[in-house]
Amino acid sequence: MRRRDFIKGIVGSAAAWPLAARAQQSEQVRRIAALMNIAADNPEASAVVGAFSQGLAELGWTIGRNVRIDYRWYAGNAEAARTYVAELLALTPDIILASGTQGAIVVKQLTRTVPIVFALVADPVGSGIVDSLARPGGNITGFLAYDFSFGGKWVDLLKEIAPHVTRVAVFRNDTSPSGVAQFAVVQAMATSVGLQVTPISIRNSDEIASAVEAFAHSPNGGAIVTGGVLTTVHRDLILKLIAGYKLPAIYDNRAYVTDGGLISYGPDRADIYRRAAGYVDRILKGEKPSDLPVQAPTKYELVINLKTAKALGLEVPLFFQQRADEVIE
Repeated sequence: MRRRDFIKGIVGSAAAWPLAARAQQSEQVRRIAALMNIAADNPEASAVVGAFSQGLAELGWTIGRNVRIDYRWYAGNAEAARTYVAELLALTPDIILASGTQGAIVVKQLTRTVPIVFALVADPVGSGIVDSLARPGGNITGFLAYDFSFGGKWVDLLKEIAPHVTRVAVFRNDTSPSGVAQFAVVQAMATSVGLQVTPISIRNSDEIASAVEAFAHSPNGGAIVTGGVLTTVHRDLILKLIAGYKLPAIYDNRAYVTDGGLISYGPDRADIYRRAAGYVDRILKGEKPSDLPVQAPTKYELVINLKTAKALGLEVPLFFQQRADEVIE
């Protein structure tokens, strides 16, 4: 490059710097703190982060230009959640996205001023997170994990894909209101169709393993894995045990099926995070969380793993496959 052109380039760049700086200063960068209830390497993580970012982008928020997101992944560990919330609050965020019941509870305990949008909370009223679904109150609102009544659908689908099943092990968290509510719905529906129900409490690995071993000694067994933080924590063990004992099983989350589970039916989690971005947008633009009602999922998805069905000796009718949102072969 000739010296004259080089100097001209520098002068031109220097003249542009104040313009660029003024443009950058004219648009405030808002800060979102995100506390996530799964591990960063969980297969679901990239999908929900992508959906949340896409939802923001559709509303005019561009990461690095007018918004910044700081993520922390507590993966069902209450102590880690409290540590991460303290870290996030130290960053003085404009708003917090809190994933899962545990995360929402911790965030609400540690701040009464920073607006909070939660996602995938099973029973926000019963957990004391909001005053009511219509009028959440305080600095928090968000999106339910599911409507408890849909748990009966797990029983219907399991019987449809594995009609020989007469006994069902229900993996549940009996220490949380949502776990108790889910089990009550499943038990009532299962009993009405003649299924014998065996609850398996998800507390620690040894108890889960021994309970499944005892259940699997008798024939014609199947399993229902309800949602919750403890099923997420023990996810790999549950999948391993169910596969080892060749139990037809239905799960609340498609991630189980992509990792070898038979069938899942549950809310479209990515859609919930996309909708959560809408509430974040509205609050950042001046609306109050207390004025935004808690919303239920609007999209549910059915996923089937045909490879697993074949390994279990199950024939999945074509009409059943056609009803599925995704078929893994």
